[in-house]
Amino acid sequence: MENETPRRTMLDAFFQTHDFLVAHASMPIRRQLMDEINWDDRLIAIKGGRGVGKTDFMLSRIKEIEQVYNEQYEREKAGSIARRKPKLVRPCLYVSLNDFFFTQHSIVELASKFVKAGGRYLFLDQIFKYPNWSRELKRCYNKYPDLHVVFCATPVMPIEEDNNYLQDIARTYNLRGFSFREYLNLQTGLRFRSYTLEEILSHHASISREICERVHPLEYFKDYLDHGYYPSYLESKSFETALLKVMNSQLEVDVLMIKQIDVSCLHKLRKLLYILMRETPCALNISSISDEIGLSRATTMNYIKYLKDSRLINLLYPEDKNFPMKPTKVYMHNTNVARMDFTRVIPPLDQYETCFYTFVHGAHKVNATERSAMFIVDNQYYFDVKEKASSRDTIRPTAVGELETGRGNMIPLWLLGFLY
Repeated sequence: MENETPRRTMLDAFFQTHDFLVAHASMPIRRQLMDEINWDDRLIAIKGGRGVGKTDFMLSRIKEIEQVYNEQYEREKAGSIARRKPKLVRPCLYVSLNDFFFTQHSIVELASKFVKAGGRYLFLDQIFKYPNWSRELKRCYNKYPDLHVVFCATPVMPIEEDNNYLQDIARTYNLRGFSFREYLNLQTGLRFRSYTLEEILSHHASISREICERVHPLEYFKDYLDHGYYPSYLESKSFETALLKVMNSQLEVDVLMIKQIDVSCLHKLRKLLYILMRETPCALNISSISDEIGLSRATTMNYIKYLKDSRLINLLYPEDKNFPMKPTKVYMHNTNVARMDFTRVIPPLDQYETCFYTFVHGAHKVNATERSAMFIVDNQYYFDVKEKASSRDTIRPTAVGELETGRGNMIPLWLLGFLY
């Protein structure tokens, strides 16, 4: 009888894909979020907009864990006697939930087999494609106390704040696109650290001078505004084509599919986004926009909220105000997205305002103010944004787009890109 080929187990098949992806993962710089996460938590959500590198982020973490385990294995093997060789453990497994396997099998079933094989860290991608994913994650959490689960989530997915199953057990962390600091480190090979907002406000002149002794940030800043926020700029294919694909996925999947909106509304969503791309930063004229796209005011406001949740736009509200109130101003989520209307020449100040919001709002509360200042940050710091530095000092902190080193209250805008 001919020898039969051994049948692969479910884990064998997943590990084969896992090994290929981990070997080919590309994270050219270490993201700061990697050191901010408490990896001892047993259920971790990595939340972020499309295109910011969530999958590569998880694969990079897997590499770090596996390196530690492999080094430990080699030490134990070197110190063992011939008959007592240590067992090689596979601590991590990356799985995408878009695999057809999950049409008939559950996450709990996968976790059970993985834990029995000695696994400790389960990384799940595309989890929104699995029905009742939050219920399954809670079952894993309760059933396997030694298992750590890390999963990617799109911005519109409810995690612990709106999800009864995951309240008090899931920890959510936000992965943003490249900061200007990360982009500059990547382009130059340098390793600048990040600064807190308080450090920048107090010492921006000396900090900017120290950085400018090693590099001229303004030589890189325009390129960052054009294409530096998304890691896809590193790929050889057209950045614009890649970003257009990301934006369409945000509309078609993050908004339509997850929010369960009829596909017939896609054209109106796209039209709404294009109207905002033409005008932002701007105040909202809801009546005019509603008439142009043929929707009620209430539906238009809901769609605007969906665009914000999917990280295509940002909404600037007065202090203590929020949706469903009309925002004071609308911005595109970042300057890379803003420039996707190729028929428009965006004024520099509009770019710098958008950039300021993108830099600051990730870790700080940014609001409109009734004073003459453009922004108030954390209900405490009033900020203006200007294109060029004035000959006289300003009365409040002012982020200046075309300023290399700080002086007085005038802070180089690029330096706020060092907040993460």
